[in-house]
Amino acid sequence: MAPNGLTHIDAQGHARMVDVTQKAQTQRQAVARCTISSSRSAIASVTASQENDILAAARVVGIQAAKQTPDLIPLCHPLLIGDVALSFEVGADRIEVEARVECFGQTGVEMEALTACAVAALAICDMCKTLDPLMAVEGLRVWEKRGGRSGTWRYAGPTPESGGRPA
Repeated sequence: MAPNGLTHIDAQGHARMVDVTQKAQTQRQAVARCTISSSRSAIASVTASQENDILAAARVVGIQAAKQTPDLIPLCHPLLIGDVALSFEVGADRIEVEARVECFGQTGVEMEALTACAVAALAICDMCKTLDPLMAVEGLRVWEKRGGRSGTWRYAGPTPESGGRPA
């Protein structure tokens, strides 16, 4: 590890994959969330009819993205992912996207959850961009993490006490 605490940088300042060979395998879980903000009419179109299966398509895209994370982010370890679940909460002018990823392994699944969440949101934007070219994906972050050396934590929000950091 580099003197500045960056795990993906060695003592000489070079990028490296973190060595997890000596780490114990444990149950790992991460939850990531983001919000798609858009016009009310575009959001209404997402759920307007049975033929408009945008959320189902985004769910499949998010699952595939979680599985492809090491191909997109080269310093991530390939993991045998045990479960990926995506959920969507549709509001009047927003869609909340949540991705939960689990595995039994030597390293966490935070990047897989973030990737699943982001790519599912981007898929929705792609399918709806003709309705609202100004759609935005906002607030992507890990909301919860379980397992491994750092244990369990949840995002506490941007309070003065937490500084927006995990509790």
